[in-house]
Amino acid sequence: MEFSNRYIVGFALALCLVCSLAVSTTAVALKDRQAANALLDMQTQILRVSGMIEADAKPTSEEANQMFSTIKVLKFSPETGEVLGDMPFDSKAIIKASKSAATAEPATSKAAKRARVSRIPKELMILEVTDPKHPCFVFLIWGNGLWSTMYGYIALEPDLETVKGIAFYEHGETAGLGGEIVNPTWVAQWPGKKVFDDSGKVILDVTKFGQVKDDSYQVDGISGATITSVAVGATMQAWFDDEAFGKFLKKEGE
Repeated sequence: MEFSNRYIVGFALALCLVCSLAVSTTAVALKDRQAANALLDMQTQILRVSGMIEADAKPTSEEANQMFSTIKVLKFSPETGEVLGDMPFDSKAIIKASKSAATAEPATSKAAKRARVSRIPKELMILEVTDPKHPCFVFLIWGNGLWSTMYGYIALEPDLETVKGIAFYEHGETAGLGGEIVNPTWVAQWPGKKVFDDSGKVILDVTKFGQVKDDSYQVDGISGATITSVAVGATMQAWFDDEAFGKFLKKEGE
């Protein structure tokens, strides 16, 4: 059976329209579920990095919300180190706002330039975990790796100078190389590392693979991923510098 060109084109257009409507309808119908899943993923990462759940645990929304009731979400000024009050928890919104904020000042520290953290927002988020079994502070961080921006959370013990845990939840680094920043074996090196020396200088760093000289504050880099490894170290130094979290940490640690 032969069909005219007009019939073929009309049929193709009709099929495209039906498919477009189906995709659009599905996307709208699933929007709330996608938002809920995104929130649960962020909460899970924070609960893991704070030690409130195991690394492989997958809590339900109800469980995550219950545990999150022991976490205070605070906003503070990097410029002064002062806590400005409570704020809603939405990591992605904070990152988006900080990157586009016209009031954000360009970062000038050497570490920030190395990590290509070009702007430090006027307000940052701190999560204070008040659970008596897992007290700590969790900080949102991001910085450029070899191919992508790496987004994550790092938790400090109540002394505000010792790493409790770290987790990268989004990146585009090479699988099997830079992508190993999410490998549990590599992440397991971080707990117990010191962030500052006795003078208050940021010393937490990631070395090239196999070149750790002092494991009290240095993390061994990833084999074959030197640029990503060094970039992670630069990101840590940028965010714990006085331009970002540094003034808050020193003020609270007094």
